[in-house]
Amino acid sequence: MQYLLLLAHAPDAWGDTSQGDWVTYTRALSEAGVLVSGAGLHAPDTATSVRLRDAERLVTDGPFADTKEHLVGFYVIEVADLDGALDWAARAPNVRTGTVEVRPIQADLVPEVTLGAGTAAAG
Repeated sequence: MQYLLLLAHAPDAWGDTSQGDWVTYTRALSEAGVLVSGAGLHAPDTATSVRLRDAERLVTDGPFADTKEHLVGFYVIEVADLDGALDWAARAPNVRTGTVEVRPIQADLVPEVTLGAGTAAAG
């Protein structure tokens, strides 16, 4: 089963993890054969939020939610069960000072579509 590991970190704790910590963790996921995908995110001040209200598109600079922790990245992993996902989440470098939210992916709702690198789908 696939799980999303959604990584959040307190802004004042950025120095608690290094690039090397993330490389080591990502390598461990890959070598264990559980890594499906993942990426780091730019800082929240680079976000743009979009809403549609009464057929009007509303665009706001910044993240949607005002939180104490910022989204810093994600991994999609494939493991046998929730316990396996929680084990990997507990090993994430940011878990000591941030949060790793673990969510199962609803694979039955996702169409079997593969997009090539650099391909974007527009709605």
